[in-house]
Amino acid sequence: MKVLLVGEYSRLHNSLKQGLEQLGHEVTLVGTGDMFKKFPVDESIRAKWLNDDPFPLLLRKIYLRIFKKDPAQWEIGYRFKKLAPKLKGYDVVQLINSHSIGTYPEFEIKLLKQLFKQNGNVFLMGCGDDYPVVKYYLEGKMRYHMLTPYLESGSTLNADFSLKYMTEPYKKLFDFVYENAEAVIPSDMDYKLPWQEWEKVAELIPNPIILSETFSPIDISNRKVRILFGINTMNYTKKGYRFFDEALDRIEEKYPHLVEIKRTKNLPFQKYVTELAHCDILMDNVYAYDQGYNALEAMARGKVVFTGAEKEFVAHYKLEEPVAINALPDSVKIYEALENLILNPEKIERIGKNAGEFIEKEHDSMKVAKQYLKTWSKVNQL
Repeated sequence: MKVLLVGEYSRLHNSLKQGLEQLGHEVTLVGTGDMFKKFPVDESIRAKWLNDDPFPLLLRKIYLRIFKKDPAQWEIGYRFKKLAPKLKGYDVVQLINSHSIGTYPEFEIKLLKQLFKQNGNVFLMGCGDDYPVVKYYLEGKMRYHMLTPYLESGSTLNADFSLKYMTEPYKKLFDFVYENAEAVIPSDMDYKLPWQEWEKVAELIPNPIILSETFSPIDISNRKVRILFGINTMNYTKKGYRFFDEALDRIEEKYPHLVEIKRTKNLPFQKYVTELAHCDILMDNVYAYDQGYNALEAMARGKVVFTGAEKEFVAHYKLEEPVAINALPDSVKIYEALENLILNPEKIERIGKNAGEFIEKEHDSMKVAKQYLKTWSKVNQL
């Protein structure tokens, strides 16, 4: 099978690509690399003119401030348009979300029309922001979510990253993509729930993780517990990082002889992975029911992760033992959970082992790739 993957914001499509290629399929990944994360792509549509040269970058910032539009989106669209004639003859086209190219919505619709016309079946990932997800959050149907801190503060001025999907241009783009998609494939409980009532939703397929080596069990004998807090500054509010900061400050003050805490900011993925190798506990996300990629990458390495691990997640996977710590938007509860682990390091070792085994069972990229192939093939059998 020949597969085209469009967009990359986490590592989902890179991991799926490897799993599919190991099964003998031909895969092309198109994307921008997602800014500082620098995810690898086969065909890059990253804005170069308006990013790499100081003067055009200055003009971009001025234009953005005055007109509230980013001209880099135009460059991304232009680069995709130049690339589009090469992107033909694929059996499957999968979009990371409805705004997968990353240009202006009206321009994106034109580009997607061409892309869909010259290829086979189209599938949409349910793994991030999109109209149904944001709408579901705003309707208050979940106990908490990434927009919760903005809604609680009474101001959503800094939540444009999500709320743009509720505007008319992005809604029109979503409607076009949804109409042309054969199915929507959710990747975890934070997206399965918002998508569950939509007609084209398929069964949840877990995020694929590349298992390059078997995880090493944690051994905390005669040393301090190492805690990593990898901060993406753009996500500071929506991931509830302030609760982690408050809890870690208390832990650092009370147990300096038992812990080593390292905070990092905006690391490229490869540097982030290096930091993961040296920690025992990772602080990941508060406003989630399930795990995103940073959490899964850490769990694959046998780390204990403070992240989404709500009852819906536990029920879906029929878990009897904890594989992660469910981080609630409460710094006191996070502090107490951390304290419990620090004073009982055998729990860190046990949960870390559970985490590694869980990833091997549910998220191995080859196993997950087979699930995608099954879902894609169902369309041709109807």
